[in-house]
Amino acid sequence: MPPQDMTTAASPSGGAVPEHPGPDRLLDSLQHQVAVFARRAEQTRLGGVGQVRNSMDRAAYLLLNRLDREGPMGVKALAAGMGIDSSTVTRQVAPLVDTGLVKRTSHPEDGRAVVLQLSPRGQARLDEVRASRRELMSQVTDGWSQEERDTFCALLTRFNSSLAARQAAHHPPQSD
Repeated sequence: MPPQDMTTAASPSGGAVPEHPGPDRLLDSLQHQVAVFARRAEQTRLGGVGQVRNSMDRAAYLLLNRLDREGPMGVKALAAGMGIDSSTVTRQVAPLVDTGLVKRTSHPEDGRAVVLQLSPRGQARLDEVRASRRELMSQVTDGWSQEERDTFCALLTRFNSSLAARQAAHHPPQSD
């Protein structure tokens, strides 16, 4: 068992929460665990295992992943879908274009407009990184039941959705 350093859980269930916590105590524990998660995620960069470990930064992974799941799109649509501004997307996409992971193409309906598209090289790289990260998740949750994995994923998805909704409400997209 790892030493207790205020970053590890005090209970087998993963929380340092007393049996009947008050709402403030529970929220204190939650915010602490989120902070610990963020630090550990950054330390490992959730990069995966093997040769591709830590080989793709978070911004690149999220951009490539969105293009893969949603198909070619313009900078504004990509920015809106990610909840960031167009200038940030433009800055983050530039090295992906330079390295051949993303290509700029003409919009199929309006040849004057440019869309970003995952290149075959980008698809192969994304698949490689996903496989490595999948293996990391498998290793980290080894010993968890399928129900525990499902529950954790559902709750983490819900938590991220709530954060995104809060961000959108407090920082509406800026028009370009």
